[in-house]
Amino acid sequence: MKGLTGVGLGWRRQLAHFIDTAEGIGFVEVLAEHLDARGPLPVPLVRLQERGVPVVLHGVSLGLGSAEPPAPERLSRLARLAERLGAVGVSEHLAFVRAGGVESGHLLPVSRSEAALEILAENVRLAEAALPVPLALENVASLFEWPAPAFDEAGLLTGVLERTGALVLLDVANLHANALNLGTDTRAVLEAVPRERLAYVHVAGGVRRGALYHDTHAHPVPEGPLVLLEALVARVGAVPALLERDDHFPAPEELTGELEAMREALARGQARRAGA
Repeated sequence: MKGLTGVGLGWRRQLAHFIDTAEGIGFVEVLAEHLDARGPLPVPLVRLQERGVPVVLHGVSLGLGSAEPPAPERLSRLARLAERLGAVGVSEHLAFVRAGGVESGHLLPVSRSEAALEILAENVRLAEAALPVPLALENVASLFEWPAPAFDEAGLLTGVLERTGALVLLDVANLHANALNLGTDTRAVLEAVPRERLAYVHVAGGVRRGALYHDTHAHPVPEGPLVLLEALVARVGAVPALLERDDHFPAPEELTGELEAMREALARGQARRAGA
């Protein structure tokens, strides 16, 4: 996506002052569901626009993995918000969120079957046609898999890329969670995304509860996602990376430390790539 470089931070009202004053924030990501499509934009977002900070509009409720096509009113709302924000792109999840008007309340994994992949690809193509900016698709974290998958997570990404013009928002925190909970082959997923289709990367924290790792966006970033970020950069070169934090917002010093840890992982990846 145009203009995305370095390390970014997910914009939340609780983090607006930090983003306004912190140095080195390369871009921000704004949750579409937190904004009024017709009312005024929050003043801190207007200031970011005036400063020329690149903005990505991020959605969680489009439901591209559902059997029915995305609702035209949802697509229209995303398009209006993207234009008002001057967003360089829109990102959404490869997820199943509703059926028959019933909301799951969670980003559920798409069934990995040929039929589900064809429906998903058609929904993505509809979204691409409706949006005024590029669309990036995010892999999700899951605590379960649908029975008898025809292909793995890397195969799902490859299939979507082959059938659409969409980009990828690779969430290494979600990939870390799936590796721990489901045994997902992280290397295969990292290798499934060509650099030219990679828009940016998500990094976030989580916590282990019993036998499961939960991707909470409310806890410190563990080593695992940073290791994956480094490995990705070692393979494809520099990538924009964004930190997500949705709750239990830390002190500025801790937040600054996490952003710096991401920069260090990016630098280590670049050094490995140069050495290779």
